[in-house]
Amino acid sequence: MAHGKRYNAAAKKVENNKEYKLPEAVGVLKGLPQTKFDETVDLAFKLGVDPKQSDQMVRGTVALPHGSGKKVRVAVFAKGAPAQAAKDAGADHVGFEDLVKKCQEGWTDFDVAVATPEAMQEVRKLGKVLGPKGLMPNPKTGTVTDDTAKAVREVKAGRVEFKMDKAANLHVICGKMSFEPKAIEENARAIINGVLHARPSTAKGKFVHTCTLSSTMGPGLRIDLHEFVAATVN
Repeated sequence: MAHGKRYNAAAKKVENNKEYKLPEAVGVLKGLPQTKFDETVDLAFKLGVDPKQSDQMVRGTVALPHGSGKKVRVAVFAKGAPAQAAKDAGADHVGFEDLVKKCQEGWTDFDVAVATPEAMQEVRKLGKVLGPKGLMPNPKTGTVTDDTAKAVREVKAGRVEFKMDKAANLHVICGKMSFEPKAIEENARAIINGVLHARPSTAKGKFVHTCTLSSTMGPGLRIDLHEFVAATVN
């Protein structure tokens, strides 16, 4: 795959076979040639689990101390008091039967969906629409709840979801390149700890094979996870 001059110049500053301590990796990342837009910073994990086994699915949520830098659009399926609470908390779209019908027609112009347990009876009908896009509300991620206001506020403040794909890979937004180094590092620490604590009890052997920090258009930096793994064991 051919890369541009900027990428090639950035790649020369990254040691391919080195595992960087997190603060050093963030420092190198911030020192790479910048693009004209504010790139997203991402953490990518290769996990040592069997994605074909349902009891080895890795998913969860983590609250980023400094937010993701992304404007998160929230849709809430609710009626009555929970619907009003969601509106007051800043939800972008709130409704019930009307919102379900809109989604059945193919509309998915939002990033996170929240639903009350009552509304889930109807929302489950949207499995084929929301499921493939990773938008289906789930109790494990706090998006099926009667406390819609709390869910909306947490998502807006920077709570991000993570879910392993069919190849046992996992990607999580860590912030923006415009963030201060300390903010990127603290967000990354929260994500790494969140993923490590989401290890299924049935997983055998090494859980995280690789963890890589990168920007949208830049090369990846392998992260040394020894300090994090040791902390989860102790």
